[in-house]
Amino acid sequence: MLGEMWSLRGRYKILHMTWFAFFLSFVVWFNLAPLATQVKADFGLEVSQIRTLAICNVALTVPARIIIGMLLDRYGPRITYTLLLMYAAIPCLIFATAQSFTQLVIGRLMLGIVGAGFVIGIRMVAEWFPPKEIGLAEGIYGGWGNFGSAAAAFTLPTIGGWFAFGALSPAGDPLLNWRLCIAGTGIIAALYGILYYNNVQDYPPGKTYRKPKSARGIEVTTKRDFWFLMVMNAPLSGILMVLAWRLTKVGFYGVNTMYIVWACLIGLYLFQAYNCWVVNKDLMTGKKQYPAKDRYRFSQVAILELTYIVNFGSELAVVSMLPTFFEGTFTLTPAQAGMIASSYAFMNLMSRPGGGLISDKLGSRKNTMAVLTLCMGIGYLMMGTVSSSWWLPGAIILTMACSFFVQAGEGSTFAIVPLVKRRITGQVAGNVGAYGNVGTVAYLTIFSLLPEWLGGGKDPSAAIIAQANTAFFQIMGIMAVIVAFLCWFILKEPEGSFAEHHEGEEEDLGLSPVAVMESNTSLDSVSRG
Repeated sequence: MLGEMWSLRGRYKILHMTWFAFFLSFVVWFNLAPLATQVKADFGLEVSQIRTLAICNVALTVPARIIIGMLLDRYGPRITYTLLLMYAAIPCLIFATAQSFTQLVIGRLMLGIVGAGFVIGIRMVAEWFPPKEIGLAEGIYGGWGNFGSAAAAFTLPTIGGWFAFGALSPAGDPLLNWRLCIAGTGIIAALYGILYYNNVQDYPPGKTYRKPKSARGIEVTTKRDFWFLMVMNAPLSGILMVLAWRLTKVGFYGVNTMYIVWACLIGLYLFQAYNCWVVNKDLMTGKKQYPAKDRYRFSQVAILELTYIVNFGSELAVVSMLPTFFEGTFTLTPAQAGMIASSYAFMNLMSRPGGGLISDKLGSRKNTMAVLTLCMGIGYLMMGTVSSSWWLPGAIILTMACSFFVQAGEGSTFAIVPLVKRRITGQVAGNVGAYGNVGTVAYLTIFSLLPEWLGGGKDPSAAIIAQANTAFFQIMGIMAVIVAFLCWFILKEPEGSFAEHHEGEEEDLGLSPVAVMESNTSLDSVSRG
C-alpha cells in the first residue's frame, strides 16, 4: 500500500479526495481558536464567554455525528459529504457577520454540525480498503484531515493580517480581519463539496454497499446489549444538558429557558430510545435470534467510545485552548502562539497514520490501543508541569511528543471501528465519534470552570489561569490512564482483524474461501485502473 500511496487513481484517489474533504471541514470547524483573541477584543467578551464559544463549537457535533452516521449508512458517503461541505458556508457567514454575542453563539452551534464530517469518510475509506490495510488507510484519512485544525491555527492569523480592514496589518494587529477569514473558509468548503461529488464513488466495482435494516437506530444482537445501548446513549443527551446549564452562566438565557431545553433533551433521548426499540423489537420480543456468526458485542463499541473520549475528546479541547495557553504562558503574539500551538495538531500528519500502521503490523489491535492510551496519559501529566519558567523549545517538543500518542491512539481506535460490524459501520463510527465530542464538551466545561473553582472569579489572574491549566492537563492524563487499563481488561481482538476481505465480501464477489487471496489481488488491479 505504501508504494502506491501517491497514485491518484482508483481507491487512492478516493482516499486523497476524502481526507481533503475532512481537512477542509476541520479548517472550518476550528477557524475560531486562532482568532479568539481578536473576536474577544472586538466584542469586549469576558474570558468565560470566549470559552463558552469554544464549547458551543463542539456541542451539536454530538447529535450530528449520530444523525450523520444514520444518513451515511442509508444514502452513502458521496452525497452525504457533499451536502455537509456545502452547508458549511452558511454558519461561517452567520458567524462572520455577527453583531452580538447571541449571534456568535448561534454561529458556533451551527458550525458544530460540520465536525460530523469525520464519520462520513470512515465508511468511505472502509468500503475501498481491506481489513489488513484499514488501520493505515483510516489513519491517513483521519490524520491528514485532522491537520486542518493546525492549518487554521498556522495560517488564519497571518491571512487576517494581510486582509485587515484599511491596511495590510501585521498578524498581531487589533485590526486583524477575522471576519473575512471565517467567511472565506466556509465558501472554499462549499466549492470543494461540488468537486467532491463529481469525482468519487461510494464503493468499488464488484462490491455491494451493505445497509442496516433500518437507519432509525443502531442494531444490536443480544437483549443485554440493548439495555447497555440505552445506558451508553444517556451521556449523549446529558452532555448537552451540561452545555445548556453553562449558557445560563454567561447570560445567554435564563434558568426557565434552561429547564425547557433540558426537557427537550430528555425528550430527544426518549425518542432515540424508542427508535432503537423499533429497530430491535423482534430481538427484544423473542421473535428473532441472531446466529453466533452474525453477533457482535456492544461492549466493544462502548470501550471504543471511552477511548475516543480520552484521545479525540482531549485533542479537540487542547486544540481549542493551546493557542491561548502559549500566548499567556510565554507572552507571545497571537500569530506566534497559533503557529507554535499548531505543532500539536501538526503531528496528525504522521501520528494518526502511524497509530493505524502500528495496529496493522503488530498483530494485536487491542494491545496497540492500550499501550498508546497509557503513553498519552503520561504525556498529559507531563504537560501539566509546563510553566513560564520552561524553555520554550522544550515545551514545544513535549507538546509534539504528547500529541503523537493522542493521535496515534485515535488511529488505533478507528482501525477497530470498521471491523465491529460492517453493515452498521456508519452508526458505530457515529456513536464512537459522538463520544469524542462528549469528551470535548466535558473537558472544555471543566476548563472553563477551573479558574472559578480555584478562586479566580470572572476575571482570573495570570497565576490562577496557570494553576487551572496545570489541573486541566492532569485531569486528562488521569482519565487516559484509567481507560488504558480498561482496554486491557475489556477490549477484545476483533474477528478478521487482518483478513483479506471485509465481512460478507466473499459472498458479494462469489468467492469460495480458497479463492479469497487470488480475488483480492484481482480486485486491487481493478480498483487501481
